[in-house]
Amino acid sequence: MNAAVETETEIRYAVAIDTGGTFTDVTLFDRETGQIWTAKTPSTPSDPSVGFMNGIEAAVEKASLEATELAQVFHGTTVATNLILEGKGADVGLITTGGFKHVLEIGRQDIPRRANLFAWIKPTRPVLPERIHEIPERVDIEGNKLVPLDETAVRKAARDFKARGVNAIAVCFLNSFVHPAHEERTAEIIREEHPDALVSISSDVLRVFREYERSIATVLNVYVMPAVSRYVAQLEGRLSQEKIDAPLLIMKSNGGVVGAGEVERVPAYTALSGPAAGVVGAGFVGAAAGYGDVIGIDIGGTSADICLIKNGAYSLTGKGKIGDWPLAFPMLDINTVGTGGGSIAAVSETGALTVGPASAGADPGPACYGRGGEQATITDAHLVLGHLPPYLLAGGMQLDEAASRNAIEQHVGRPLGLSAEAAAQGILAIADNDMVGAIRVISVERGHDPRDFALIPFGGAGPLHGSSLARLLGAQTVVVPPSPGVLSAMGLLVSQLRADYSRTCFQAPPDFDFNLMETAFRELEAEAANWFEREGVPQAARQLTRKASLRYKHQGFELDVDWTGDAVTADTTALTLDAFHTLHERLYTFAQKDTPIEIVTLHVAAVGELLQPKLSALPTGGALADAEINRHPVFFEDGRCDVPVYDRQKLSAGIHFEGPGLVVQLDSTTLIEPNSTVRTDQFGNLIVDVS
Repeated sequence: MNAAVETETEIRYAVAIDTGGTFTDVTLFDRETGQIWTAKTPSTPSDPSVGFMNGIEAAVEKASLEATELAQVFHGTTVATNLILEGKGADVGLITTGGFKHVLEIGRQDIPRRANLFAWIKPTRPVLPERIHEIPERVDIEGNKLVPLDETAVRKAARDFKARGVNAIAVCFLNSFVHPAHEERTAEIIREEHPDALVSISSDVLRVFREYERSIATVLNVYVMPAVSRYVAQLEGRLSQEKIDAPLLIMKSNGGVVGAGEVERVPAYTALSGPAAGVVGAGFVGAAAGYGDVIGIDIGGTSADICLIKNGAYSLTGKGKIGDWPLAFPMLDINTVGTGGGSIAAVSETGALTVGPASAGADPGPACYGRGGEQATITDAHLVLGHLPPYLLAGGMQLDEAASRNAIEQHVGRPLGLSAEAAAQGILAIADNDMVGAIRVISVERGHDPRDFALIPFGGAGPLHGSSLARLLGAQTVVVPPSPGVLSAMGLLVSQLRADYSRTCFQAPPDFDFNLMETAFRELEAEAANWFEREGVPQAARQLTRKASLRYKHQGFELDVDWTGDAVTADTTALTLDAFHTLHERLYTFAQKDTPIEIVTLHVAAVGELLQPKLSALPTGGALADAEINRHPVFFEDGRCDVPVYDRQKLSAGIHFEGPGLVVQLDSTTLIEPNSTVRTDQFGNLIVDVS
């Protein structure tokens, strides 16, 4: 069944499943009525496909549907991410050009921004030199063959890998981004000599220059390929067992979805699958609430993912990283910090309080979960301060406050000579400041003032921190979505099919070859057209956008700008160069208009439009008193006070109230600080004014 379908009646029910470290979030949407059902089930790290199906079963049961009525299944997954971060991928062999065996080992000269310059140790490469074969072959930057491919050497390398039991092989030759024939032939030979091997060639994965980044991307792609392929097959098998005849659409790091077949071919594209869905969801909520400039803060169990959306559009970057490794695929510009609900607080030997990046995860989880966890976490701090009621999941999960208090006193309070409440406040202060630093990276360092943006906190823990983060940043408005804990799943439902195609086509001024660039663009668009056909996207739903990576002469990095115009001419090139000057000045406060600009890489973004959900408006006329269910003691900076607790489901549109207070619901809890005012808009968003 094709991924794209044309009529709303064919896809009345769509379900989205976002698998996180602690919970699997599910949103089921009725496109005919606008009704939404949400569910949260525990993730199953040993086999994520179990949690996937558990989530679907919980959602269809709530909606009183049969699973067979589902017409689209969207999925955001952390499988590839976790494999890379935890170093649990396949044993990989690499075949490369003679003389380039140590490209991975050399890497780049920079160290992580938070690392100690004198203590940092270069991480072990994903492929050790003893599993790298050098092959005599060489083409130049123009694609001219200088040394023919030594096929005998390729066969010898393939046999060696087979004898060693290395069944995942990456191929990355010098300048293959302009001449892929040697890589393609090498892949054919490997399949002849080692039929059981999975093969990834760089000209399929990342057809751009820079040997280290291209090699890493190709290696990581085949590194996660066996596990991701098995996982996708498991999902499709489980859907088939339940007789769910619906296309499986998986979120990519670029904020779009693709069919399962494309993910099996290039699984590394899903490295930021879950966080990317959250960005799309934040943009959708912001637009519905009337805010085009928003900063999304997705706080889950293990991390906080920060994104910025300007004028309703999110930014892509080719400089993303997963753990220690660069991934130069087009991906959403997301900054991640190890601060989530399960982040562990501890006192170091020097007496410093640290929070994260180590996490209690889903199992055993925070101490208050009662699953054997003994470390103090951010969730425990919230519970001790009364920011959480004594339960989660609308009463479906009871919390052990005594266990939280004991963990904080033992691991933080006593070593620092603080009460449990003071220690908990210290934990949250450090966590908030870590997140503020991450927000400034994505805003101030990109030329944006965070005070001009509304904050959208989501994830299970996001609404607990939204107001305090806004206060620290000087922002005035916080928008809490109707279902913040499952917003990433909602982001999946509102996503579009998307694929990005790139090719280095270096052009130095003043002799730009307009015909060559136009030909390159058209070849990329032809690749996109083939993808549209594979995904079954109708002509009317297809969109193509041209972009280019440019830099000043002698610069070592590029900036991406939209190509102005539908064809490459002298005039459209001049307009594109002007756009580069403007962007450079916004980011770096200056533009060198007398310095020649080089055109480095051309890009084509292909988008297949899917039918978008239409939100139903909330009824008006309800009274605030109807939503108040009890009162609860909460500790703020000024001391303890009893605050009203509101049931989110009973808040109608058009209600206004003042803080402090708590708003509880199935998937999250919102902390309203003193001196804040809140109103509910027509779609059920909480608009919090913290000024």
